Amino acid sequence: MIGCSLWAPRVMIVVFCSVWALSAAGQPDTKPLHKFLPTEDYSSVSLAYVWLDIAQEATARDVDRYGARPTIISRTLAIWATAMYDAWAAYDKKAVGSRLGGTLRRPATEHTSKNKETAISYASYHALVFVYPESEEWLAGEMKRLGYDPKVVSTDPNTPEGIGNLAAQAVIEYRKHDGANQLGDEIGGNGSPYSDYTYYRPVNPPDRILDPDRWQPITFTMPDGRTITPGFLTPHWYRVKPFVIENSAQFRPGPPPLTTTDDKRLREETEAVLSYNGKLTKEEKAVVEFMRDGPRSTGQSGHWLRFAQDVSRRDHHGLDDDVKLYFVIANVAFDAFISCWETKRYYDSSRPWTLVRHYYKGKKVIGWAGPEGGVREMPAEEWHPYSPMSFITPPFPGYTSGHATVSGASAKTLELFTDSDTYGFAERRRHCELTENDAGDFMLLDLPTWSATAEMAARSRALGGYHIPIDNDVGLEVGRKIAIWSWPRYQAYFDGTATARP
Repeated sequence: MIGCSLWAPRVMIVVFCSVWALSAAGQPDTKPLHKFLPTEDYSSVSLAYVWLDIAQEATARDVDRYGARPTIISRTLAIWATAMYDAWAAYDKKAVGSRLGGTLRRPATEHTSKNKETAISYASYHALVFVYPESEEWLAGEMKRLGYDPKVVSTDPNTPEGIGNLAAQAVIEYRKHDGANQLGDEIGGNGSPYSDYTYYRPVNPPDRILDPDRWQPITFTMPDGRTITPGFLTPHWYRVKPFVIENSAQFRPGPPPLTTTDDKRLREETEAVLSYNGKLTKEEKAVVEFMRDGPRSTGQSGHWLRFAQDVSRRDHHGLDDDVKLYFVIANVAFDAFISCWETKRYYDSSRPWTLVRHYYKGKKVIGWAGPEGGVREMPAEEWHPYSPMSFITPPFPGYTSGHATVSGASAKTLELFTDSDTYGFAERRRHCELTENDAGDFMLLDLPTWSATAEMAARSRALGGYHIPIDNDVGLEVGRKIAIWSWPRYQAYFDGTATARP
């Protein structure tokens, strides 16, 4: 077990006991809450839990450098979790790795906690350096703090260091040219890491609507006054090789309503978003911010991996259970993003920003008044989601919602893994603290079940004005289908019957 003096990033830890907190109505509540405890206290968690914290911090640093890139984050965290799992599998009686199968398996006499911890540490370190090269020095420091020498590059399969390095190396080689264009060397790209090489071009310019059924870029105003107009984030993501799903189009849903096919339904969907935006309650504002995941967002993958850590502490997981849990959640989220982005690219649909301006052109609407708070009547052309000017709406098409799809997949997988829909926790936070100038009162957001938490995540996107409701409803349904279809494939890795994917 790790010593308590270990440095660690900010850790969201669940107190799984009866605690007293004031609810929105000011009454006592006995729900277990998410609490921030001393970050150096790792005495009761596994080393996999510690490595997930390190991976989350490395991811947050990447967000600080490049902004929120949820698709990319889902891949980086999946690469880390897979390398860690593959190294761990060498010290299990039945489990097989994703790349080398059971070829690394060590004799039963070597299946010790120390060997497992050493192997997953070297695998984690090299996988994270591969996806976050700018953080190599910091990651090397974390290795040293954990008592490992980052300069050890042995690939001797008779040692746990060698097992970890071999496992990471195999995953890295497999992912170097998986369609993500991490190295920027795909034909058709501009040479930049993760750049598009499929020649996507938006139909609508930022300043006018040529086709209300198609996606429109939006100009953001940064805190320093600069303006930027982000393009479609990773429009090539449908070409990324999934982990277990067969292909990116496997779960593509039917089309969304369009002005040309179901104008009445689309108008009603737009009206629903306007209605939400014009009368957000304090609790709803807290929900939007909680599921938006903050200024150093590690995306839906990172968010649901945090929820998985709640399970680790609640159910008193050891190393084996944590490695398997994080492996499954990271990869099901990764596959859900690939599936969702194929749908986004295929339909290239608009968002409320465009639809409000289309349906209410030249008219007045009631909407959020801005960072000072409240609502006001305004021209439709000034309508704004409940979001900062520096990140008005995520820069990619609306249908389906990535939050909803990944939340549906991750929540259902947590239910399958734990054999229960029960979550049983609550989030306590100030409403408005990430969006308005003055943080509001504390709200208590109930998280009774995995399914309800996923539904909260989906609903938050319409409340915030980022999606029309159907984007979220269909995304949630698709995510759950992905999880149910995928779960037996993950079990096959655990029971040793899986084979490496070409």
